Amino acid sequence: MMRTAWNSLDLFAWFALVSASTLPVQALPRTRSLTLPLAKSSYKISARDGSDVVGGTVGLGDQQDFFYTVALTIGNTTTTANLDTGSADLWVIDSACLTPVCENSTATRYDTATFRESGGTVQLKYGDSTTGTHANGVVGRDDVTIAGLVMKNQTLAAVSDTDNSAVVNNAAGIVGLGFFSQSFVQASVISAEIQNIGSGTDTFVEQTANSGPVVTRLALSGAIAEPMFSIMLQRDTIDVSGEGVITIGELPKGIDNSSLTWVPVRLYDSSVGGLDPPSFAPQEVYPLRWEVELDGVFLDGQELPLSTQTATGIPNPSLSALIDTGNSLLRGPTDVVNNILSKVSPAFAADSSARPLLPCTDGHELAFGIGGKRFPVDPRDFVAQGPVDNTGTPQCSADNIVGTDAPQSGALFSWNIGDPLMKSTLVVFYYGNMTHPSVDPPRMGFLSLVPANADDLLDDAVTAAQKDGGRFESTTDAAPTASSLIRQSDVLTTATTTAGSGTASASGSATGNKANGQATGSATSSNGAPTSTQPNAASSLYPQRAQNGIRTMVLPLALSLLLSLSML
Repeated sequence: MMRTAWNSLDLFAWFALVSASTLPVQALPRTRSLTLPLAKSSYKISARDGSDVVGGTVGLGDQQDFFYTVALTIGNTTTTANLDTGSADLWVIDSACLTPVCENSTATRYDTATFRESGGTVQLKYGDSTTGTHANGVVGRDDVTIAGLVMKNQTLAAVSDTDNSAVVNNAAGIVGLGFFSQSFVQASVISAEIQNIGSGTDTFVEQTANSGPVVTRLALSGAIAEPMFSIMLQRDTIDVSGEGVITIGELPKGIDNSSLTWVPVRLYDSSVGGLDPPSFAPQEVYPLRWEVELDGVFLDGQELPLSTQTATGIPNPSLSALIDTGNSLLRGPTDVVNNILSKVSPAFAADSSARPLLPCTDGHELAFGIGGKRFPVDPRDFVAQGPVDNTGTPQCSADNIVGTDAPQSGALFSWNIGDPLMKSTLVVFYYGNMTHPSVDPPRMGFLSLVPANADDLLDDAVTAAQKDGGRFESTTDAAPTASSLIRQSDVLTTATTTAGSGTASASGSATGNKANGQATGSATSSNGAPTSTQPNAASSLYPQRAQNGIRTMVLPLALSLLLSLSML
């Protein structure tokens, strides 16, 4: 794949559902300063030695910085999936997939012998307004292990038709880590399994702890100490270095809360494609995705002018960015991107259709202002391998930054910040109180890990490339299967991702009557431009209510109590 191609795996639900938690009534003491004001279920998970488990951590695979993968065990199958904070659904290919990408895939396919079909189907679409892929299949349940944590009866899709390039890059599918409002698998499963859903969204909210995305369910079950995860990516091109890891339920070992710059996740009201507030919380405004406000964008210390690009169908929103591991690039407003490329590349400045070549040793710094601090992209990640001249000297290209669509209703962000920033920035994703975000708002924490001598390290990489015919080093890391459980004592004990072998498990009951095959539960999602006919997770269940925003009702206390009891 060309380096200029956007490997985006975001899957946007333009109109989203509010996420549900169990009992939003009181705060529990925590081992860290972050607190979750929910009275969780008394259900806990324990390791084989009886010690309480509060989270898990596992390393990441890396396909030359194009795709980052994590090991999963689904039923009896241990395989890998692309790690994606821009979507919420888990899907993997099975033996029935005969498309070209499936035929060329080297990933271990899902053995559906343990798969319990729900009777529904899903059609997932990925890409932006100019690109797009799909993943179609049946939905159902199986036990899923991630980072040593087992979620029983987890919802997923067994995909038999896809053209998504993740499948040919050491992954059998995608594991989405977004808000459950984006989960079309959840919507399809509920539609297929439960009769008499009714005209509201109560059932969707009620069933989130039973049918939602895997990390959401781990949080709602009380299986992890905090409703959060963190990600750090390794570097497998230009200057191979770093260690990729995802930590679920706790901050990574050695990272203190006070070292992070915390900022709120952007909230959407109904006028810009967000939720109409539920009757049980009429003043609440909810998040749609992992999106944060930006103070500004800076190149070599100078703040760049704001884009003159006009938002589509809405007033111009404030500057914000989606933080997206499923995007291998940095995508911004076309005019701002062209300005950047013209400043760093003489070739692009002379001809905007030319590849943005630049001297590798220039060491430009692109930085994003977040929470009053600047978070730079490491100069080693700003550039990509360019052509080699006749002296064996490598050239570089600013291929890692490209233009994107203008903000629009349901997608207010101007920037989609992908993997280049996260190779030198630890990012923490905190869900907060999923029912009443004003009580404990969702937020994100950032910690820059760019070394002070990053420019020198780039120079060293150029020198090494010259000795190797002008080619920078690159490699591929397989996703490790060894994981570690995080215990209450903060002592890490090595485990494996294979269910039943040094893992900790949680379970949530999958209640509800079967629909006897009457409802297919078909759900389609897209991160392209929203249209009046574009379905979303809620409209697949409640089409009569999903018109200009979803009218959502928060789960009453009595239903929350029943749901908590069902997980004991």
